[in-house]
Amino acid sequence: MSATADGVYGIVPADLVELPLCAEQFSPLIPGAPALEGVAGQSLASMTMLAPPGTLERRYVLALSLRVLGPGGTLVALAPRNRGGTRLRAEFEEFGVEAAETARSHHRLCEGTRPAQPTGLAQAIAAGGPQWVEATGLWSQPGVFSWDRIDAGSRLLAEHLPAFDGHGADLGCGTGFLARRVLESQSVASLTLIDIDRRAVAAARRNIADPRAVFHWSDATAPLATGLDFVVTNPPFHEGGDENRALGQAVARAAAQSLRKGGELWLVANGHLAYAPALNENFAAVSVVARDDQFCVYRAVK
Repeated sequence: MSATADGVYGIVPADLVELPLCAEQFSPLIPGAPALEGVAGQSLASMTMLAPPGTLERRYVLALSLRVLGPGGTLVALAPRNRGGTRLRAEFEEFGVEAAETARSHHRLCEGTRPAQPTGLAQAIAAGGPQWVEATGLWSQPGVFSWDRIDAGSRLLAEHLPAFDGHGADLGCGTGFLARRVLESQSVASLTLIDIDRRAVAAARRNIADPRAVFHWSDATAPLATGLDFVVTNPPFHEGGDENRALGQAVARAAAQSLRKGGELWLVANGHLAYAPALNENFAAVSVVARDDQFCVYRAVK
């Protein structure tokens, strides 16, 4: 990669920032994109990013970007004001970058030039990189869904899963919490773990040392297999910070396409999302297995 190459991170709004032609995408949420972590230092001329909302993740990506930019390279970052945008300028300055800040359509945009000696990069990269989380007993990374805690919905689903047998999948596997519960059954022949987040898949690989597990960095809404005996999922229902229940419904449809007749989907969702109508469209029988004040566990038979 030449020193004149340009990078982009995330889905940058084209109406707010003009992207360089042929810029290479580095988002971990776009399957197949190269990892920014693997880019040689001081090898890019510019980086334009939609900065992540989480502080540790955002500082990590900013620091990685400054590491791969050559001296004098341009860093452009923007974020909605209420999702980290108001902190961007201060974070640029903490890394030794003098930032020009503008406001555009509810976003804050900062642009600066990489100094010869940025400050604090190693600390930010360490804080936002892969790490062992004592509270969960799992490898994870800031930016991954529920990265430093066990999601309450996943915990409820895990408590009610049966002992499966045959071939199955975990759609939106995260760091592998549900998969480890599924693989407790020795009757499970194989389990395919799918997540759109490269970091989650990498963490799941570290958390699951079981030859029956197969890992895929791909979109869980696109069927990857057929004839499965079971599918488990805690599907996403947010996109870009906004609620999008269509995402979870798409995962349920993908599960239906992947299952054999008589195969089972076990799904947990926030109770207010009312998944039953969508499940009834794709499955022969749908029942509520468990419910608490926030989540609902469904069993759907194809």
